[in-house]
Amino acid sequence: MKPMNTDVATATIADDACYLALKARDARFDGSFFTGVTSTGIYCRPVCSVKTPKRENCRFFGHAAQAENAGFRPCLRCRPELAPNSVVWSIQDASYILAHQAARLLDEPEVWGDIAPTLVASRTALPPEGAVLARGGPSRRTAEPTVAGLAARLGVSDRHVRRIFEAQFGVSPVQYLQTRRLLTAKQLLADTNLPITQVALISGYASVRRFNAAFVEHYGLNPSQLRRQGGSDSSQGITVKLGYRPPYDVPAMLGFFSKRVINAIEFVAADANQPSLGRTLRIESGGKVHAGWLQAEFDTTRSQLVLRVSDSLREVLPLVIRRTRATFDLDADPGAINSVLHASFPGGDGLRVPGAFDGYELAVRAVLGQQITVAAARTLAQRMVDKLGEPIETPWPALTRLFPAPAVLATASGDALGQLGIVKQRQTAIVAIARAVAEKQLPLHGGADVQATITALKALPGIGDWTAQYIAMRALRWPDAFPSGDVALHKALGVQGLKNPAREAELASNAWKPWRSYAVIRAWSGTLERPG
Repeated sequence: MKPMNTDVATATIADDACYLALKARDARFDGSFFTGVTSTGIYCRPVCSVKTPKRENCRFFGHAAQAENAGFRPCLRCRPELAPNSVVWSIQDASYILAHQAARLLDEPEVWGDIAPTLVASRTALPPEGAVLARGGPSRRTAEPTVAGLAARLGVSDRHVRRIFEAQFGVSPVQYLQTRRLLTAKQLLADTNLPITQVALISGYASVRRFNAAFVEHYGLNPSQLRRQGGSDSSQGITVKLGYRPPYDVPAMLGFFSKRVINAIEFVAADANQPSLGRTLRIESGGKVHAGWLQAEFDTTRSQLVLRVSDSLREVLPLVIRRTRATFDLDADPGAINSVLHASFPGGDGLRVPGAFDGYELAVRAVLGQQITVAAARTLAQRMVDKLGEPIETPWPALTRLFPAPAVLATASGDALGQLGIVKQRQTAIVAIARAVAEKQLPLHGGADVQATITALKALPGIGDWTAQYIAMRALRWPDAFPSGDVALHKALGVQGLKNPAREAELASNAWKPWRSYAVIRAWSGTLERPG
C-alpha cells in the first residue's frame, strides 16, 4: 500500500486501498500512511477514532513530513507522533535503497556525530534530537547535521541525496528531520509536564523563540496550546506512549528477555494484564554520561507501549525513546515481513526481533554466550554485574546496579575476569570490545554501517561470524542478519546431521531475504513448517 505514487492509475488504486484501511481503522497499517483531510486541514493516522471523512476530501501520504509539507496539521486526537515508523527494506532498486538509508540515518539521533561536520556552517543545518544540553541551553559546540554530512556518510553528492530523497519521499531531508523534531516536541508536550523551555531544548531547538516560531509556522498554534491536561508528573518519571502495528506476540518478546534477565539491572513482569520490563540504563551523549531507569509496559488493547523514564534521563529522552522502539522492534511492518516468511513459519506472524537498550552491553553478553547455554551465559553475566556494576538508586528494589561501563571492562585484569569463571579467550574479546567502544571506534547502534561494523567486530580477537551476526541482528537492528553457524538454528532447520550444516542453512535462508533475522527468531521459537 504505497500512496504518493507518480503513476495516476496505480496511485488511484493505492489511495482506494488506503481509504478502505482508514474506514476499517486497521492498526496493521498504522504509520504506513497518513490521511490529510482537505475540509479540516488536519492529517490523521489510519486508526483515528473520528468520523471517517468523505473519500473526495482525503489525500494520502506515505510520511508525516509529506502531509505537513502539503499544509496539513497533525490531529490532536490520534496524534501522528505515536505511530510506528515506516521501515522499508529492499535488495533491488539502488535509488530506493539509498533514499531509505538516508531516512534511516535521519531517524537515528545517535549517528548525527558522524554526519554533522563540526567546522562547516550551513543555513539548512538542524540540531540533533539527542543533542546534549549545556547549562542554559544547547552546547554551541554540538555539531549540527547537514545535508552535506548526510551525503558524505552515504558516499554520494549532496545534490544526489537531495534528488533521490525528494523523489522518494516528496520532501527534502531538512523537511523530513524538521517534522521528526516537531512531532517529538508535540509528544513531550502532550504526555509530560516538562516545562516548554525544556521540551524545546530536548527536541533539539537552539532557543525557545525558534521553537515557538516553528510551531506557529507549521501548526498555527503556540506550544502551550498543544499542552494536554494530566501529563505525567516528571518527579515520578517521565511517561510517553509508543505505538506499534499488530500482530505482536508480547509473551514471546518478554519471554525472550525473561530467560536472559540479569538481576539488579533488569526485571520482567509477565503479568497477563500489565506485561512489562524494567531496567537501569547508561547513555553517553556529547561527552556527558546520563544514568537512570526505565519501565516499559505493554497496552495490548491500544497497540502501544507505555514508557516511563527517570528524570535523570530527560536530556537524552529522544535517544531513550529511539532505543526503546528498537529494543522492542516497535517499527516492524508485519505485513511486509509475513509476506516473505509466513509460508515457512505460519505460526510466527507476531514474532519480533528483540533488540538491546545498549549495543555495547549486548556485545559483551553475546561473547559470554559463545558455545554455552543461555542459562550458563546468564550466570556469567550476573557475576560480572555483581562484581563490577556501578550502584544506582531507583524506585524498584530489584534495580540497584548499572551494567559495567566500557572503561571498567576495558581495564579489567585477566585475574578479575577469570575469577568470574570467564575463560581467557572470552576475556580477551570482552576487553577488546570494551576498549573499542570506550575509544569511540566501534558504534553499536541502529545507525551504524552494518557491513563495516561486522568487519570491525570480526577483526577483534575472539569474535567470529556467529557473534558478529548476532550483534548485527540485535544491536545494529539489521533485519537480514543470519548466524549460519548457530547450532540451535541447525536443529530447527533440520540440517544438523549434514556434512556442512552452516552452508546448508545459508542456502535455505536465501528464500527469506531481506528478513532473515526474523526467520532466525521464528526458527528458534519452533514455528518452522517443514515440507512433507
